[in-house]
Amino acid sequence: MSYIDRVIEEYKVKDADQPEFIQAVEEVINSVSVIFDKHPEYENMAILERLLEPERIIKFKVPWVDDNGKINVNRGYRIQYNSALGPYKGGIRFHPSVSESILKFLGFEQTFKNALTNLPMGGGKGGSDFNPMGKSDMEIMRFCQSFMTELYRHIGENVDVPAGDMGVGAREVGYFYGQYRRLTGTSERGVITGKGVGYGGSLIRTEATGYGIMYLTMEVLNKFNIDPKGKRIIVSGCGVVGTFAAKKAAELGMKIVGISDITGYVLDEDGFDVTFLDDMRSIKGKTLGDYVKDRGKGKFYENASIYDHDVSVDMVFPCATQNEINLERAKRLVKNGAYVMVEGANMPNTNEALSYFIEKDLIVVPGKAANAGGVATSGLEMTQNSIRLYWSKEKVDEKLQGIMKDIHNQCIATMKEYNLDEKNYVSAANIAGVQRVIDAMIAQGDY
Repeated sequence: MSYIDRVIEEYKVKDADQPEFIQAVEEVINSVSVIFDKHPEYENMAILERLLEPERIIKFKVPWVDDNGKINVNRGYRIQYNSALGPYKGGIRFHPSVSESILKFLGFEQTFKNALTNLPMGGGKGGSDFNPMGKSDMEIMRFCQSFMTELYRHIGENVDVPAGDMGVGAREVGYFYGQYRRLTGTSERGVITGKGVGYGGSLIRTEATGYGIMYLTMEVLNKFNIDPKGKRIIVSGCGVVGTFAAKKAAELGMKIVGISDITGYVLDEDGFDVTFLDDMRSIKGKTLGDYVKDRGKGKFYENASIYDHDVSVDMVFPCATQNEINLERAKRLVKNGAYVMVEGANMPNTNEALSYFIEKDLIVVPGKAANAGGVATSGLEMTQNSIRLYWSKEKVDEKLQGIMKDIHNQCIATMKEYNLDEKNYVSAANIAGVQRVIDAMIAQGDY
């Protein structure tokens, strides 16, 4: 049995109750086997084991009082995965599905995603099984303050720099930072990113992940001489990532024939009107279900997945959550003409779906490369906090485009070095990110 196979089997037993983490491990490690073929000495150095084990897992209770005076208790986590390249960096997620398995998978992926940005950031992730849906502003504020009351002792601008993620936006980050400032008596703005622009945040941070997806997509399309104008695309997810990916796609001339949120999906053969996404963000309670009535076109399918519908499509951008596309859905997408798959979310495809796309010769861009624009701009926010300056929107956007272009260049260079297929961005991105972390660990005697 090879070194890689042996370690994966060991972790399947050791972490049998963590399916999302095991899925991420199998996807990443199997795709970087050429690294270990080239460096057999890594086995005696236990490189894989050192990559797979988080440096620290922090788990804590989060008691909070709701508007009725009832005391509630949720679980809080911070996975400080790897700091070889810099302070731990990664978001905080609030969602009922949050578990140690999901946060370990996210922290593991985050480590290599951050490595691809070439910014001095390690990998981490945190969150809680708290559900912010239907909660008042005051309830969310009290929860965030309680969460930070424990977390503050484990973070710092040179230690661990959290940010937002699913269920955590600028409002929640503001509450986090305010509580951190009160507890520490410092104005340590670089301790958290995704802040409001008025107190240390960066311009275009909100848009950055979605924009970055499209900037990297354009690099890929240019490589294959594919004109984006008129291309039929699907975007799943109308959160911050999906919203700004869709808006940038429309700006680039792509036709959004399908888009989804948690209530269902809209099909619009004439091209979805992305101005409706602004309405959804500004009008409380508005969902995709209101699109047909408000815009007088398209068709809405309630409580259904866009991936279970047959619609002709060129490119697919899953921007919602993990494992949204299984093998059956992957087969439907290929049957309906998809030839480009760009992961906007973290691990939106099951491993079976991902393998099928690669087998069918699709251009597949993994999330750790495609959605790195968000954490890259968080890194730029950290830089601005360090030098106590604000950069213009244009300057931040220019730097973001440069980082996404560099990620693409890294993938191309890795394809050439390891003689990979020119469409194999999955292995290329994984190899580039993993090798950079390994090199840093070895250089520092990280054992």
